[in-house]
Amino acid sequence: MEFRDGRRQALILILAGAVLSGSSAMLTAAEEKPVMHAPTVRPFGKLPDGRDAHLYVLETPGGWRATITDYGAILTSMTVPLGKDGPVDVVLGFDSLDGYLAGHPYFGASCGRCSNRIAGGRFSLGGKAYQLAVNNGEHHLHGGDVGFDKKLWKAEPKLTEAGPAVTFRLVSPDGDEGYPGELSVETTYTLTPAGELVIDMRATSDAATVCNMVHHSYWNMAGQASGSIRGQQLTVNADRYLPVDEGSIPTGELAAVEGTAFDFRPERKPAATLAAAIDALPASADAANPGGVDHNLCIRGWQPDGTMRPIAALRDPESGRTLEIESNQPGVQVYTGNYLDGSLTGKAGAVYQKHAGLCLETQCFPDAIHHVGEQGWPSVILEPGQSYHHRMVHRFGSSND
Repeated sequence: MEFRDGRRQALILILAGAVLSGSSAMLTAAEEKPVMHAPTVRPFGKLPDGRDAHLYVLETPGGWRATITDYGAILTSMTVPLGKDGPVDVVLGFDSLDGYLAGHPYFGASCGRCSNRIAGGRFSLGGKAYQLAVNNGEHHLHGGDVGFDKKLWKAEPKLTEAGPAVTFRLVSPDGDEGYPGELSVETTYTLTPAGELVIDMRATSDAATVCNMVHHSYWNMAGQASGSIRGQQLTVNADRYLPVDEGSIPTGELAAVEGTAFDFRPERKPAATLAAAIDALPASADAANPGGVDHNLCIRGWQPDGTMRPIAALRDPESGRTLEIESNQPGVQVYTGNYLDGSLTGKAGAVYQKHAGLCLETQCFPDAIHHVGEQGWPSVILEPGQSYHHRMVHRFGSSND
């Protein structure tokens, strides 16, 4: 009897130990999995017609934070908790809606229907000629006078397996800014626990049209209020770029970057600084061209299969803070903020002088509608039944970690 009681007691101790061990493992697993929360929303001001704009806040453990407004589906801030002086907000923008309503150079915006430039604002499709709004000299830029960057989108915040996210949707009617077809579009921002900002842009149309949406943040890896990006280092996985004419319209040539100011290839040692490229492209004597980089680079190895490829990397040597971008698009517009002139005061009173931020706009090529069928030129034509999908992953890090 005593023997059986001893065995029973030993068995109880073993089972108790197993339960405790299992509980400990479960607690460890729970501790390892970050706790995430759905986006929060708060008022962001009123549009001139009385409609309310909102600001959606995405946060993940570790100090990662992105804020996006439904006006223009604009990324208003991106806080990166890395670098020796972190955390810091690395995108240019404004503290309130008023700054965006007053006019700005597409800070953080979702641009479309067809972003970048279309020569003369004209094109033909299906045997019919179309005239778009002309809002950049003689040319069409970023969707026209009232492009997607100036629309109030319908928002759907949510918590996904990848992290907090918000999807913005709108319908661009047939004839909007001169474009054919009714285009249904959406832009989704997702912030992951690893600090990745993922942006997905999608569109479908009920008639043949052109579609080339871009995300237009001005990045400064030293912080949005830190001044010039001249000392930061850029690499781009591109062997060719598109030379442009006086109106920044591509000439049609796909030129080699080697030996030019556009040689940002990652194999270059040391890495190219933005100052070197900016200084190699000075302003014109009449100041009509402000100088600096505002060109499309053609991503090496691109195929129209939706595969994600490394696009570019930006590094601030002082803080060590880095940004790496992957995308499924064939090109990237590198723009060094040449038209910023100190007339805009942004967040926390920051005055945005020339070269205060760098745009890395993954995209199809500018003015591609005028190069349909030409060798090396991807198409921007979207047919009924097709789906447009533009995906970007912004991955932040620190070389000093």
